[in-house]
Formats: sequence, structure tokens, C-alpha cells
Amino acid sequence: MENGALIRLQGISKVFLTDEVETHALDQIQLEIQQGEFVCVSGPSGCGKSTLLSILGLLEAPTMGQYWLKGTPVHALGLAERARIRNREIGFIFQAFNLIGDLTVYENVELPLSYRGLSAAERKKLVLEALERVGMAHRLKHYPAQLSGGQQQRVAVARALAGKPSILLADEPTGNLDSANSESVMDLLSELHAGRSTICMVTHDPRFARRAQRTVHLFDGRIVPAGQAATL
Repeated sequence: MENGALIRLQGISKVFLTDEVETHALDQIQLEIQQGEFVCVSGPSGCGKSTLLSILGLLEAPTMGQYWLKGTPVHALGLAERARIRNREIGFIFQAFNLIGDLTVYENVELPLSYRGLSAAERKKLVLEALERVGMAHRLKHYPAQLSGGQQQRVAVARALAGKPSILLADEPTGNLDSANSESVMDLLSELHAGRSTICMVTHDPRFARRAQRTVHLFDGRIVPAGQAATL
């Protein structure tokens, strides 16, 4: 991997054009994430956190700059190749869970694997392993509406884990949960990190930011030092 880093961003900028107005969401981002690291991205609303996560997850392409994932320059790849790498290398955990209501827990976790051409037996093995890891194997025939918010997020984590991605990207994973379920989900992420999962998490909550090894502070699309972030 380039410089030994799992992820390396160099000079990443993102500009959105709407009605002839330029919005500079990110400005010259330099960032490395090492294998096995737990990184938190924090900052006020509108500072570029979600845009940064979208670029890391290959959902958005940067306007400028370079992005290496496992030593591969992914910033200039076409849509099909970006989708292929995203499916194999990146697991997403969303604030709103994004589970499909008319699919069972098992089917929700299995769905991303179906795009890999795996056999049913291979998919079953990966799904059951992932559900066991998050403590939801006993709910595999349930539907999302039959689960609590905390249980739904655990299923979402299992879906992200099932494909054995290189990195988990968590966008406000506790944002729709009460305090008890939030702590439970953060405990789960901490356990996954202890098991050598690489995690990059966006959160507004300083309690949960402290669970990470390192916090990257964003302000107006730029990374700022921790001391400076505290005064902004």
C-alpha cells in the first residue's frame, strides 16, 4: 500500500455548482488512515463531514486531488470500477439504517453479496458469520419493523461487515438512537475495532468521538488542529 496507509488523500477538494453558485465543500484535504485504525471525523453542520465520507466511500468523485485505496489510485476510475471496488472494499453504516422493509434480516445482509457472483452457500456462510458478530443471528427471519432501532442498526452493521471490507464508514451511526442503544452500538464498533476492523466514523457527539483513536476536525471544508477547532 502507498506509504503503508490503507487510505491516502492528497489535495482533495470538492466544489458543488448549483444555480451558478459555487459551494466549496472540501478544500485541499490531506489525510491518511492506517490499517486497523479507528478515526473520527467531527465538526459543525455544513463543514464537509458527509462529503468527505462520500468521497472515501467512492460515492462522490473529488473535483481535484488524488485518492489511493490500498495503494490503488481510485480518484480517476470510471463508475463501473468504482462500484466494483466499493462493493468489495467498503462497508457503509448509515444514520437511518437504510434497511429494506420487505426483506428479512437475513435478506438485507445478503443483498450486497448477491452482486459478487457468490454461491448461495458462500453467501449464507458470510451472512451468518456477520449476524453472529453483532448478536443478531437469532433474528434472521424477522423484518426491520419487528426490531428496535438499536437492533436495526446492528443488522446494518452486519450488512456492512458481511463482505469483509477493508474499511467501515459510519455516518452518524447513533443519530437515530436513544442513549442506551447509542452506547450499545458504540460498544459494538469498539469491539469490531478491537478485532482489527478499520473504522472511519462521522459524529457530532464528543462522547462517541472519544471512542476513536484519533479525531480529524473539519471546519469550512478544511482540516484544522484540535486546539483551533475548540475555539471555532
